[in-house]
Amino acid sequence: MTTVTRLCVTRHGETDWNNSGILQGWTDVPLNDQGREQSHALAQALGGAGFQQLCSSPLGRSLETAEIVAADLGLPPPKVYDGLKERHFGDVQGMPKAELLLTHPGLHQEILRRNPACDFAGGETMDAFADRVMEALELIAEDYPGSQTLVITHGWVMDVITRQLRGLPRAAILNMKRRNGESLWLERLPGADLSEVPSPLQQGR
Repeated sequence: MTTVTRLCVTRHGETDWNNSGILQGWTDVPLNDQGREQSHALAQALGGAGFQQLCSSPLGRSLETAEIVAADLGLPPPKVYDGLKERHFGDVQGMPKAELLLTHPGLHQEILRRNPACDFAGGETMDAFADRVMEALELIAEDYPGSQTLVITHGWVMDVITRQLRGLPRAAILNMKRRNGESLWLERLPGADLSEVPSPLQQGR
């Protein structure tokens, strides 16, 4: 019998800073009411997936999402992995994008493109960020082999994972942005690397 390790990597629920266009990074911003509703809806949508546990970034918007889903599904509290944190945006972290347009117009344009090669003064480099994200993902897969794990994290983190699993350069621009509550499904067969797969919930429809 083949034992499959499956991870469902999902972006946290909405925050007020999402709505205001403020770069959150490592700033601990809570979910808003819409984000909490999204978290309950996520639990309902994924209820049939058979998750045994949840893992989360330690940042409040991610951890609160994970805690809501865990409670709704009757699962243990989520385990926190620091490597799942959003990218640190350095000096512009916490700055509204409207202000960024005035003070750093070139950087503003590249952030809108979600260019991973952006130089964030005082923040994380592209490679340092990508390295710790992938290390965290590998550690989760090793910690929970042969099971199904829901992983709650952040948008730029999901970009890193998408590039890696699609064999794209770390500096590739994806021309996409994950919605709050959007998921990316991964599988690992024994002796193989993690790979992107369609949602098993969609396959079952």
